[in-house]
Amino acid sequence: MLVKYKADYQKISMGLLSYVPDLKDTSRLTKEMQWYEQEENRQLYLWKSQETGDFVGVVGVEEDDEIILLRHIALNPSYREEGMSFSILTALSNKCLPKKIVGTLETASLVTKWQKESDKSE
Repeated sequence: MLVKYKADYQKISMGLLSYVPDLKDTSRLTKEMQWYEQEENRQLYLWKSQETGDFVGVVGVEEDDEIILLRHIALNPSYREEGMSFSILTALSNKCLPKKIVGTLETASLVTKWQKESDKSE
């Protein structure tokens, strides 16, 4: 389940975002968290596991009128083989309809795979 970021979730969000290779450095990670908090169109969402009730993933997006730019997605390593990224993207897509999710250079391949999988299931 997608849960909108709030300040109470800062430590868990930073912990999950630290799985992103570019965000392993604490000062870089802190700057990225501040970047998300500076503008209304930038948002972090946490993914809560239905089985455990724990936050196991985080997704960072930037919105405009027509698109959702997927900037970051990170999962706890224990949950990476369960197709959870696709579940997160589907929930994000449903939340932000009719906007279309697009990726950055780092996230575009995941978005493309998810879109192909979504097209199959329709």
